[in-house]
Amino acid sequence: MRIKITYQLILALVVSCVCGQIPPQPLPEWKITVKVVDESSQPVGGADVEVSYYVKPPPERTEAGESIHGPTDTNGVFRVSHQNTGSIGLGFKAAKTGYYSATKGHEFAKFKESNPAKWNPTMTLLLKKIGKPIPMYAKCVMQMPPEREKGVGYDLAVGDWVAPDGKGKNTDIVFTSHFDKRAENDWDYKLTVSFPNAGDGIQPFTVSDLEKTSALRSPHEAPENGYEPQWVKTQSQRPGEYSRYGIDESLNFFFRVRTILDEKGNVKSANYGKIYGDFMNFCYFFNPTPNLRNVEFDTTRNLMKDLGPSEHVMQP
Repeated sequence: MRIKITYQLILALVVSCVCGQIPPQPLPEWKITVKVVDESSQPVGGADVEVSYYVKPPPERTEAGESIHGPTDTNGVFRVSHQNTGSIGLGFKAAKTGYYSATKGHEFAKFKESNPAKWNPTMTLLLKKIGKPIPMYAKCVMQMPPEREKGVGYDLAVGDWVAPDGKGKNTDIVFTSHFDKRAENDWDYKLTVSFPNAGDGIQPFTVSDLEKTSALRSPHEAPENGYEPQWVKTQSQRPGEYSRYGIDESLNFFFRVRTILDEKGNVKSANYGKIYGDFMNFCYFFNPTPNLRNVEFDTTRNLMKDLGPSEHVMQP
């Protein structure tokens, strides 16, 4: 038995010595191609591109990062390569005077090692031209209607539920929630978003993956027509099933409120705005000027005051 143990110890030492002689494998090099285009899919030359990555922090810090800058060529392309520093991903940003900036991330873990796009991705960023940013009432809302089975009004200019549920005075949007709970894992939920005036309404709009890179997610203007009088959201849970309750992060909306129609039913006056997000976790932008469909928000001139930490709107 003693001989066997000795042999095993010797074998372990040999293996340990051999393994210790194997040098650590170098981290791979990433090679990035960044393409910058405008809203007409035309290349944007002279845009400043920044590629950010993590590096090993000094002892007194928990994290650190570095970045590489460079301009796009006449084809709107910027290329850069660098030895990976142990970063879990990369960050990209494109900027140019007169345009909204664009950003995008790249996580290495989302790609298989055999996928060339893992270490040699081509990223496309969209620069939208800055038009006429205006002051707006903008606020992020993360709360359910204070009452169920009853329409509760919300004042977009005040940023609160209409009295007696809040400090609001003018009903712009009405939220009506219904919750039928039969058991902990067996329920139905319905939220109806409606409006008080004929001609008021809402319509969803989609944002492509390319448009999501732009700081300005929406078009510059809300459409003149196409508004529906209500939007209904339904969700449910059944025993043995995963909950279908959640927030659809792909949703965005335009809205028209405070509408006044003429004798022929045409819109005489109305206020327009947009919503980023799904109900009831969304940010809204309300243009206070009647008949002005501009929804390009000046983030430095929010007409909404005394906002809480989670209520501030950072996007145009």
